[in-house]
Parts: sequence; structure tokens; C-alpha cells
Amino acid sequence: GTQGAAISFSVEDKLTIAQKLDELGIDYIEGGWPMSNPKDKEFFARARDVKFKHAKLTAFGATRFAKNPVEKDANTLALLEAGTPAISIFGKTWDMQATLVLGITLEQNLELISDSVAFLKSHGREVIYDAEHFFDGYIANPDYALKTLEAAANSGADVLCLCDTNGGTITGRLAEIVAEVRKRFDGTIGIHTHNDSDLAVANAIAAIEQGATHVQGCMNGYGERCGNANLASVIAILEAKLGHTTVGSEKLKSLTAVSHFIAELANLPLPQNQPFVGRAAFAHKGGVHVAAVMKTAASYEHMDPGIIGNRQQVLLSDLSGRGNVVYKLKEHGLEEKLDDAARRELLDRIKHLEYEGYELEAAEGTFELLVRDALTPGKKFFEVISYETQSRKIDGRDALTSATVILRAGDEIHSAHATGDGPVNALDVCLRQCLSNVYPQIKEVRLTDYKVRVIDSGKGTAAKVRVLVEWSDHKRSWATVGRSEERRVGKECRSR
Repeated sequence: GTQGAAISFSVEDKLTIAQKLDELGIDYIEGGWPMSNPKDKEFFARARDVKFKHAKLTAFGATRFAKNPVEKDANTLALLEAGTPAISIFGKTWDMQATLVLGITLEQNLELISDSVAFLKSHGREVIYDAEHFFDGYIANPDYALKTLEAAANSGADVLCLCDTNGGTITGRLAEIVAEVRKRFDGTIGIHTHNDSDLAVANAIAAIEQGATHVQGCMNGYGERCGNANLASVIAILEAKLGHTTVGSEKLKSLTAVSHFIAELANLPLPQNQPFVGRAAFAHKGGVHVAAVMKTAASYEHMDPGIIGNRQQVLLSDLSGRGNVVYKLKEHGLEEKLDDAARRELLDRIKHLEYEGYELEAAEGTFELLVRDALTPGKKFFEVISYETQSRKIDGRDALTSATVILRAGDEIHSAHATGDGPVNALDVCLRQCLSNVYPQIKEVRLTDYKVRVIDSGKGTAAKVRVLVEWSDHKRSWATVGRSEERRVGKECRSR
């Protein structure tokens, strides 16, 4: 998916991802185009030392250049030098692409395909022929599109992969065309779809139902323009919905973890509502839904999320009902601690906090604090009396931030002054100094992430902000949420 916007993997990243995909049970891993850039060339060189348990590493490239005999074509030779057991090459299927883009005759284009496939096969490689723009080409000139497949098949191609390169083919038409190809050609038919019409996964599944058995795509749907078919969704549908075997039921349980792992390496947040593997794919927020799910998950879930390594979630918000609270109490082992009246009061408090700008969906730690506050009302472990931060930039040097915190813990007053890398870090250091003697466990707690979101952006710099803070003590992780707004007093701006 490295042709996608904002996607950039190092060689180390690509090697790590390849091994993770191999563990998942992916059959072919296309590692890049060895002739196109130094990074891909280095990847294949280093991948020779990697022992793949299942997958066949695959080099990618194009048919030979029209001006070059195949045995002297640098692109073709680079594919062989990559040393992979399988090679995927693309050729022109659409007559317009051959004559207008390549500037050659239709017969010359057939020769490029035949020569390239035959040469790679003569060197003992498995050849996957990607029929680029196949569906557009078939619609424009079906006879010629089929001749390009014949050229590849007659030269020994192991797979004829039909590509919806522009991503514009509608599912019904695509299925009809795949069915026609399946009638005419034996062997393995593949499908390669793009998501420009938001149909990549649907089109891949439709092709499989018409006899395709080789599917190309990218995890999380990464890829050029709107992306490729999302392999996570394709695999889940084939295994859980259609009864096919792809990676197998045991490895399927790691699908969600692999999807998130790759998203982390890509440094792109996986959408919460990503089908199957998103954190919210099996999340329930409305009180009516939660009440039903507590009786039977099938009431609002299309499958068991555990099959693909995901899990059911119940979210807390202003839409919550009593069932949401009961569900979360059970999760924390606190369902017997609050009676009905206390649960109703807790629900009312949650809805009021949401109204004020808090958001508890991702703040499990805050929910637990609310429950424990309900269990022991009025108990305070500490109270911040005052705090102050100051940042100064002198003579172009990095800004120096200092903080002072005064708090009460029990009957004692504690204070600390510290400098830090920004106000959050400086305040964090002060709090630790004040609290670590009273609560030694604080030393093990670390801030792992800090996100700020403007709530009412129309107010500009006077807007309210919501802060989500994630923590860890190396044993478990949790998140808490806070809300703040700027108050102007004369010329002074104070943070509440």
C-alpha cells in the first residue's frame, strides 16, 4: 500500500510487516518494485535472509519496454535478481492504454506480454500476470482484452489477475465479466480491485463468487488514490461469511491484532468504525441496543467478534441507558457494589458530564473513578490547592517551562517546583514529587499519550477543550478525560 498518500515504510518496517503477514497465513507478499527505487531493492536483498514459513515473497514490475529485447530489459532482469519464487508483472489490457499511453500497436503490446511471461517462466519463476485496466479494457474492446489474457496464458502465466485499476467498475458488471473470463480460461483467475467507487471489497467478493480464487489487496485498504481492497475485510468475509478457508480459523483470531499492528507502523490511526477490525466495529452506545445485546449479542451484532480477534464494547455517553452502566460495572467487577438508586444517579451524572463536554467512550479510567466516587462519596485522596506554569523563550533558545504545584493529601500540605519539556511535563513532575511519598505506586505510573480536542471551535482561542490522557503502570493501561475552558479576566487569561 505504499503508493497511498501518507504511507511511507522503512526497509525495517517492510521486513517486519512481511513477517507479520507470513505469520497470519497470507499466501503471497508483494514486496515492491525492485527497479523503481533503492529502498525496494534493499528490501529484496535483505529479505533473502528471512525464512518465511508460508508466504511466497513476490517481486513486482511491468512487461518489458517496447524498445528492449526481453533478455536485455533492465526492469525484467531486476525482477529476476530480486530472487523471489514468484513474480507479478502487469501489462496493458485496454487498447487505448497500449496505443495512447505506450505509443505502440496492439500487436506489439501482445508481444510484450508474451515475451515477458515466457522469459520469467524459463527461469523457473511462478508468474502472476496482472491484466491492468482489464475491466475498462473489456468494456471498450472485449475481443482485444481477451487476447491479452490469451497471450499471457499461452506463455505460461500461473495466474491471470483481472485488475479494476481505476476502481470504477460497478459490482454487477464486474461479476458478469469475471464469469465470462472463467468460462474461457482454465487455471487460476485472480481479482485486483481499487476502492474509488467504494466497492473494492464488494467487487473482490463478487469475483470470487464467479470463480476467482486469487485475491489481491492491502491490509487496512491502503493503496493509491482511494486504496485497494481491504484484505482484512476480504479475509473475514471469506472465512466467517462464506465458509472458505483462507488463513484458517486459528490464525483468523489474530486478524484484528495484525491490522492494528500495521496501522501503528504506518503511523495512521485505524478508523474506529473500520469494519470487522475497528475498535468500534462491535461497539454499542444506544441504551436500547445495549439492553438487547445483554440478552443476546446477535440482536445487534452480525457475527462473533472473537472469531477475528476483536471484542464487544459498550460505550458510555448521553445516549446511555441503565444497561450501559450495568454492563460496564460487570466489566470492572463492580456490579454488586451499587444498588439501583446509585446506578441511576451514576447514569445521570454521566449524561451531565457529557453535556458539559466530557466524553467517556474512550475514558475507562474516568468511569471507574466515577464508580468509586459513588461507592465512597466525599473521599478525596488529594486536592490541588493551586498550580502555576510559566514558559520563557530567551535569545532564540528552546523555551524553558517551569511549574509550581501546591496540594493537600490527608492533613498535610505538599508543594513542588520543577522544570519540564512543556507545561504538561512540568506539572507531571511536580505532581509526582508531591504525591510519591504518600502514594509510592505513583512512581510506576507513566503518561503514554495526551490528546487535546477543541469542543466548540467557533469561539476560537476561548473555546472549550477536551483532553484525553492515557496512562500505564507496565501492567495495565487506562485513559482519563478532562475538560477545560479559557476565562478572560481583564487582560489576564487563566485556565480553569
